Amino acid sequence: MSVASTPVSASMTGAASSTRWIQLVLGLIAMMSISSPQYVWTLFTKSFQDNLHANLPAIQITFSIVIVLQTWLSPLQGYLVDKFGPRLLIAIGCLLSGLGWVTSAYATDLVGLYSTYGLFCGIGTGIVYVGIVGLMVRWFPDRRGFATGMVAAGYGFGAIATTFPIDTMLKSNGYQHTLVVFGIILGLIGAAASLFLRMPGPSDVLPPAPVATTSIDVAPKAMLRTGVFWLLFFMMTMMSTGGLMIISQFASFSRDFGVASVMVFGLAALPLALTVDRITNGLTRPFFGWVSDRIGRENTMAIAFLMEAAAVSTMVLFRDNALVFVILSAVVFFGWGEIFSLFPSTLTDTFGTKQATTNYGFLYMAQGVGSVLGGPLAALLHDATGSWLPVFGIIIALDILTGILAVAVLKPMRRAYLSAA
Repeated sequence: MSVASTPVSASMTGAASSTRWIQLVLGLIAMMSISSPQYVWTLFTKSFQDNLHANLPAIQITFSIVIVLQTWLSPLQGYLVDKFGPRLLIAIGCLLSGLGWVTSAYATDLVGLYSTYGLFCGIGTGIVYVGIVGLMVRWFPDRRGFATGMVAAGYGFGAIATTFPIDTMLKSNGYQHTLVVFGIILGLIGAAASLFLRMPGPSDVLPPAPVATTSIDVAPKAMLRTGVFWLLFFMMTMMSTGGLMIISQFASFSRDFGVASVMVFGLAALPLALTVDRITNGLTRPFFGWVSDRIGRENTMAIAFLMEAAAVSTMVLFRDNALVFVILSAVVFFGWGEIFSLFPSTLTDTFGTKQATTNYGFLYMAQGVGSVLGGPLAALLHDATGSWLPVFGIIIALDILTGILAVAVLKPMRRAYLSAA
């Protein structure tokens, strides 16, 4: 019986392997289609300020609404994806994200901006993000860090393809035309890819995980009673806060530093930095995910987070040099973006796959907390002090603290939890 079952098992495994890579590509496309509302937002802030006659902190509330809705609704969104499947819900999420751009083009006041860009983009991107990540941790138990890193990379890489075209169209046709055109294109592309997504079925034989994982599936209610979850939540909040401080304020502080319009390799430093940053922000996710599959999640966290602290410190020291600013900003994002592969894979390793999407929805709420601290509050701190240096000081301190917590506290705590499970 065992001899006869071997070729069947190999055939089933081969079919599942082919299918899961197709699912990965589709998930990558869907994630790319929803990346611009967050990562290209900084290009629109000046236009919204001028046309809505509002100050920067008021405009940045929109960014916080996007992230808060994207993250704080994610437990519900994850539950719906777990219950009803990814195909229709993720397609709807892509369309909502595009709709947010189209409708915000016609906003005439702050309330209109909040209820279009903030509301639709926030809900739409949240459905897609948590749904795709929850899907990939199921399809790739053996490469969980790499797979979640790849689709999370799509969330960064999508902005690479749009940053320069959007910047060009903004200058030639204005922000309203730009929002409508790209909102339609990105919404339709994401929805089309989503219609072919599916969960692994009983016939999909997948390889086991190579790193320390749980043998049981923990429900969200039980997970929320563990110290491991809340430590992960606290750490992800700190890392999200620092990263979103930089993302949401990037155009503003680059102008204050006097490097935004300086030409570097024939290109203005600001759009060049944004493009290069998207590349490194994307590459870091599968790279450090792959590393964590081999040396452990916590060890990888410490390396990446402390590297970001060093890069931010050096970038601030050389902030008046446009070339150095562009290069070091890329290193900063290489040290930050991997949180979106390391945290979900660590969570699933610890609490299982059965309700992985819903569980990650609760952890992903940390990104929403970070958006409040990293968006308008960072802008208010700048306005109160007249300098970006206090903001960067907070970022550096958070990076160092989180890196230390990863190996000094999370690693032994998670090992003890897995041993007792």
